[in-house]
Amino acid sequence: MSNTKKVFKDIQKALMTGTSYMMPAVVVGGILFSISLIGGTATDTGYVVTNPFMQNLNLLGKAALNMMIPILGAYVAYSIAGRPGLVPGFILGFVSNNPVGETGAKAGFLGALLLGIVVGYFVKWMKGWKVHHSIRTIMPILIIPILATGVVGIGYIYIIANPLSTVMEWLTNFLANLNGTNKVLLAIAIGFMNAFDMGGPVSKTVTMFTIAMMSQGIYEPNGIYRVCPGIPPMGIFLSTLIFKNKWTDAERTTAKTAGLMGFFGITEGAIPFAVSDLKHVLPATMIGTATGAVIAALGNVKSPVPHGSFITLPVVDGKIWFTVAIIVGTIVTALLLGLFKKNVNEPVQA
Repeated sequence: MSNTKKVFKDIQKALMTGTSYMMPAVVVGGILFSISLIGGTATDTGYVVTNPFMQNLNLLGKAALNMMIPILGAYVAYSIAGRPGLVPGFILGFVSNNPVGETGAKAGFLGALLLGIVVGYFVKWMKGWKVHHSIRTIMPILIIPILATGVVGIGYIYIIANPLSTVMEWLTNFLANLNGTNKVLLAIAIGFMNAFDMGGPVSKTVTMFTIAMMSQGIYEPNGIYRVCPGIPPMGIFLSTLIFKNKWTDAERTTAKTAGLMGFFGITEGAIPFAVSDLKHVLPATMIGTATGAVIAALGNVKSPVPHGSFITLPVVDGKIWFTVAIIVGTIVTALLLGLFKKNVNEPVQA
């Protein structure tokens, strides 16, 4: 096997390892967070939970969902470099999923994937250094984590995070221009952008754009956008029911939680599935989400709430179109996943 093929196989294995360790956090966070929203209130500042017990569940759910990206980065690095890659992977995964610099740019799960791979190979390279035996004992607990975190982290901040703010500004202007010319093209762009990084910088750009429009009394872009969050996870869940031979038993089990998260407007439930099969899952979810967004645009759906999916239906203007858009987008996503994905080798369990 050539070195290039070996590296590719190692990266594939690392992504699967990161996904498997991230799954429990997704399940715990998704279920607790979703339950906490029951009985909450949709307001113009978001979905508000007022019951004290539900607030505590909300806190725990958010904690788990916030941990899923650092866990992903850590275990991608761990798969490549072993235990010394864990701490730098955790730290850089956390940094990737939180605002950096004055602009507050963050790279989300795609950034955590990239940083996990880079820090993994950086640590693997450092482990091969020939050093004095007195230094070798402190390499894995002192020198490797400090250098790996510092070098790769600073590189991320200056090479990726800061320029990312410029890209986000350009995307915001792009959406603003589309809003004044063609609402179907705007809907396609919003759908693609939402499903591309599922809560990352591209999605956050759409969020900022729609909130800016709402501040001017324009609610159609937000109505289009709020159709989108639930489509990827619910489409994946539906696909696991229809095309059982395309998914592993573990994926079909986890997809139930993802579907529940989608109902409550939490896109992140789809992230583990995207990580494990980017080239098939992302195109399917992007096309399905864009389909739902276009239907919402044609139906002139409006929403005054910065949250999405079925849980916000009571406050939506254009409830029938909103519902149809989500259902059709979900079905399209499920069918495309069945078309794009290859059969899995393990036997399907009834």
